[in-house]
Amino acid sequence: MKGSSKALRRNRLTGYTFLLPNILGFLIFICLPVCASFLMSFTEWNGFGEIEFAGLSNYTRLWSDETFRISLLNSLLMTAVSVPVTLILAILAAVALNKGLRGVKIFRTAIFLPHITATIAVAVVWQLLYNPTMGPINGFLRSLGMDNPPTWLASTHWALLSVIIVSIWHSIGYYMVLYLAGLQGIPKDLYEAAEIDGAGKVSQFRNITLPMLSPVIFFTIIMGIINSFKVFDLVFVLTKGGPGRSTHMLVYDIYYTAFQRFEYGYASAMAYVLFAIILVITLIQFRGQKRWVNYS
Repeated sequence: MKGSSKALRRNRLTGYTFLLPNILGFLIFICLPVCASFLMSFTEWNGFGEIEFAGLSNYTRLWSDETFRISLLNSLLMTAVSVPVTLILAILAAVALNKGLRGVKIFRTAIFLPHITATIAVAVVWQLLYNPTMGPINGFLRSLGMDNPPTWLASTHWALLSVIIVSIWHSIGYYMVLYLAGLQGIPKDLYEAAEIDGAGKVSQFRNITLPMLSPVIFFTIIMGIINSFKVFDLVFVLTKGGPGRSTHMLVYDIYYTAFQRFEYGYASAMAYVLFAIILVITLIQFRGQKRWVNYS
């Protein structure tokens, strides 16, 4: 017994030793900055002078900050449009590419490739595609007879939609792979039984595929919402929040406030408001998933 207990302790010590670098990295580079930013949200500091305690003034200031309200509205609009469109297209692509057709792996790779491509490179390529005068998109529209095609990233009316389109194109492959994994875990017997009962493809999709995929759909909805609120690099490269404030997002506004205006306390308060928004939406999703997510 003593020998086995010593071996067990030794095995545990070995396991914790291997985990130690990751634990230290998590504590130093994630937990410590998170706690520091929370404390900083109650202060006023420009990074150079003395840190002054500000109480809740940074949080109350958000209510009267027009730029923050615009950023919040833009983030909500992006989430409301990009998440459902991305997930619907991803699940349709997964269903279409779940067949053992010839060359299906090429199409899977082509759809997934944008996701593993560096976001900065994606943004630069789309900047060229959106070019109002020399871009191929407007060139194609002119060939169809459109005299005044949209100016895309240079237009206050089209810039946000342009960013949303790039975000959707960049994200579909990731969610498609998740749905493919879920589809391949559905027992074939269910479809065979449905065919015997005379169920068509649409009925099978509605009554078998969607219920069996509901845990994956639940996960992708949460991840899609979080990722849409976190969008930054696309906005930074494509528009830098412009023209005007038409593509100002919450994360970009936090970056701009902290590193352009040097209001670190106020930026920290904005970050925690963003955290609270995502937390509330996620908790609502977890409360509602009991009604429609099937884990059987």
